[in-house]
Amino acid sequence: MKKYILTFIVCLLLVFTVMAQKVNDIDAIKASIERETKAYFEIDYKTWVDSWVHSPYAYWSYVDSAGITQYEGWRAIEIGFNDYFITSKPQAIEIKRDWMEIRVYGDGAFARFKQRVITNGLAGPEQTEIRILERDKKTKVWKIALVGVLKPQSVLIASQ
Repeated sequence: MKKYILTFIVCLLLVFTVMAQKVNDIDAIKASIERETKAYFEIDYKTWVDSWVHSPYAYWSYVDSAGITQYEGWRAIEIGFNDYFITSKPQAIEIKRDWMEIRVYGDGAFARFKQRVITNGLAGPEQTEIRILERDKKTKVWKIALVGVLKPQSVLIASQ
């Protein structure tokens, strides 16, 4: 009987450990996404670059009423954003996110959320975003491998 109780307690502790790790991963994934977004709007090129997986399979896409923009591979992403980081000025913005789903698959993760960027009190349209992230093997930090943005309209509305 003691053996069964001990086995049950060990199994219960393992379940709690796994659940705690998943919560920690979800918090770390959210923080990585927020870090990349903040770096983008603050024109912090070094942090923005450090937020990404630097591989040929990295991918960035943006769809709005004007069309589709996409970059395939880290080098294309880096080149595609070069002018932005050279010519833009930091923006004081607020981000409102509604986290819809985060799934962790070992050292990979999928995140989906709705986001609204508020600039100078004006809220832009809600956009749906997805991220695929990987945990860096050396640093164990979550990094972005894919960004997908769907912005259905470009009309600004007053912030509530």
